[in-house]
Amino acid sequence: MTAQALSLFWPYCIFIIMLVIIGLYCMLVTYNLIRALIGLELLIKAITLFLILAGYISGHPVMTQALVITLIVIEVVVIVVATGVVLNLHRQNQSLDVRKLRTIKD
Repeated sequence: MTAQALSLFWPYCIFIIMLVIIGLYCMLVTYNLIRALIGLELLIKAITLFLILAGYISGHPVMTQALVITLIVIEVVVIVVATGVVLNLHRQNQSLDVRKLRTIKD
């Protein structure tokens, strides 16, 4: 690693770790499904930022761009499908609280 790449690595690494912690906290602690989706989005953004940082440091920007574009496409599909499921659950139960959804029967 060059000195310039190393000077960029640690601040971004700390920011990525903070994003992962916040995303996990959002997903695991909340009972609201929309907040859980926001936490999932934060986790995916942290992974994307990590891939970009790794590509910059390793000197392989082309491979990194391909991985990031693929990740963005997969992320959009997952979030759209999950949002559709959450909106359908809200339409059926008038609530986004996970505790109220545990009582759903077939």
